[in-house]
Amino acid sequence: MSKPINVTRSSMPGFEEYCEEIRDLWESRWLTNMGAKHQELKKQLEEYQQVEHVTLFTNGHIALETAIEAMDFPEVSEVITTPFTFASTTHAISRNGLVPVFCDVDEDFYCMDPQKIEALITEKTVAIVPVHVYGNMCDDDAIEAIAKKHHLKVIYDAAHAFGAAYKGRSAGALGDASMFSFHATKVFNTIEGGAVCTGDGEMTRRMEDLRNFGFHTPEDGWYAGGNGKMSEFQAAMGLCNMRHLKGEIARRGAAVKRYRERLLGVPGIKLCPEQKDVTPNYAYFPVVFDGYKYDRNQVFELLKAEGIVARKYFYPLINGFACYKDLPTAGEEKTPVARHLAEHVLTLPLFADLTVEDVDRICDIILK
Repeated sequence: MSKPINVTRSSMPGFEEYCEEIRDLWESRWLTNMGAKHQELKKQLEEYQQVEHVTLFTNGHIALETAIEAMDFPEVSEVITTPFTFASTTHAISRNGLVPVFCDVDEDFYCMDPQKIEALITEKTVAIVPVHVYGNMCDDDAIEAIAKKHHLKVIYDAAHAFGAAYKGRSAGALGDASMFSFHATKVFNTIEGGAVCTGDGEMTRRMEDLRNFGFHTPEDGWYAGGNGKMSEFQAAMGLCNMRHLKGEIARRGAAVKRYRERLLGVPGIKLCPEQKDVTPNYAYFPVVFDGYKYDRNQVFELLKAEGIVARKYFYPLINGFACYKDLPTAGEEKTPVARHLAEHVLTLPLFADLTVEDVDRICDIILK
């Protein structure tokens, strides 16, 4: 059998580069609590994202949960979001004592459909949490117009969108706040980690307190906070990976180009169109098998038999989870576009080290 190919593979700097980056930690012995590496990464990310404030966290989920908490919404308020996402998005809302309201997605880019938002707004609605799915960018203009009209906050789950931009604005500069995941499988990683970008200084101060047990001063806790601090080793990995980010995205782009050459226009296989006004980051490569000679599950098994791991991502839908079954908008039938995608989509392997030959091997199996 040929070499196995996983759905993703973590990007890492050279061993010597990382060792050199962490060398001074053996001298300072400052391993966490917002040390020099943490501060330098924060500075670089603020410049890269073109935002005033970046708050770093130990992971993306804690980042999103804390961002929502920092908004200080009344409990049992409603937050409109999408069921076509990873569980973290909805759990971050629910764990803040808020009620997720599920909005369907569009048929081309699988992001929240702005045309379906207003029908879900009630007197209890306080915010919208859209998701840039697979690195596809949400229609920020339309979402912002709705939010402004109804006086709602917009908090983007931008876990998939690091390095992407919409009409020249980085993903981090959209909405009232944007959360990134720096998990090992993402375009940019800090081993495990996350961040919130915002122009709101007061929100940033509150998040900084909340991620450090609620301490506002060394001797006074203002909030019942948690522990969400990014360590110096995580930040050091981020500093290394920032140096290689441009090349990382370009190499992913080369693999995507080959996939599109092989699969675009094949009857029964649907690919996302290229987005107008969007600078892509090539985070994932979703393929919808609808009317093809093999269904999604058969393609998954064909690839698996050849040592190739694809992913049914996202499946199942969040509004089908048992923990949300009692919500008014629960039930996959209420979001038919998202349900159809969940039943037919497969994300194929995509990472910087994926070669054109690897892509051809994957496509040959699908097309044989």
